[in-house]
Amino acid sequence: MINLRIDAQPADAVATPSENGQTDAILMTRSLNFWYGSAYVLENVNCDVRPREVTAIIGPSGCGKSTFLRCFNRMNELIPTARLEGSVVFRNRDIYDRAVDPVEVRRQVGMVFQKPNPFPKSIYENVAYGPRVNGYKGDMDEIVETSLKRAALWDEVKDDLKKSGLALSGGQQQRLCIARALAVQPDVLLMDEPCSALDPIATTRIEDLIRELREQLTIIIVTHNMQQAARISDRTAFFTVAESGAGVLVEVNDTQKLFTTPTDPRTEAYITGRFG
Repeated sequence: MINLRIDAQPADAVATPSENGQTDAILMTRSLNFWYGSAYVLENVNCDVRPREVTAIIGPSGCGKSTFLRCFNRMNELIPTARLEGSVVFRNRDIYDRAVDPVEVRRQVGMVFQKPNPFPKSIYENVAYGPRVNGYKGDMDEIVETSLKRAALWDEVKDDLKKSGLALSGGQQQRLCIARALAVQPDVLLMDEPCSALDPIATTRIEDLIRELREQLTIIIVTHNMQQAARISDRTAFFTVAESGAGVLVEVNDTQKLFTTPTDPRTEAYITGRFG
């Protein structure tokens, strides 16, 4: 059941070049506003995401980072009080158009959550679940092996695929969740603080994996760790809280430029630790 109230504009009215003239964005938002009930969460966000890059989203707590991330695959509509205005365009089509199937959106735009959440099934069945649901009739063994290899987990579990996914370590569970997302061959992978519950060694494995995966798909990652954003992302978007109480996008730029020569004093204040 779809609960999200949508006041979106027609897709052909929003699939336009960004202000700097670039038209190669795989995802973009235009005049995006979002509410939970009467709580104003995102205010007039215009953002482009380039294909096959890692885009990091940073900002203080309460600025709407995770809500913004979930706008890209319509996860927010599972919340009854959610309301969206504006447009989220994926490959030149507004994903909030009423003719668009949200299940298909989520197949093409996968998600990995903050806390590893493997199903109470075997490692094999965790990875095979998505293709089965989507009616895949090909070689399931190949899909499972390929996905686990892409998630840098195959060598650790290849001899024990019947083992429960819940029996893996935290870092392995997170990589299993990444393999599960990759099994349906998405174009975009959303990651909501995927390392926040992991130890430094497991975090390094996930970061190495993100660097490898960006050669194959587009990644958007929310992180509270600015050092992590600097290490793994090509571009970084900085959000803060406006006077209205809603989150606003202050600036988005190449990561090195944003961290060394930000264009907005609010960005400089945040990355130098003067607020947030």
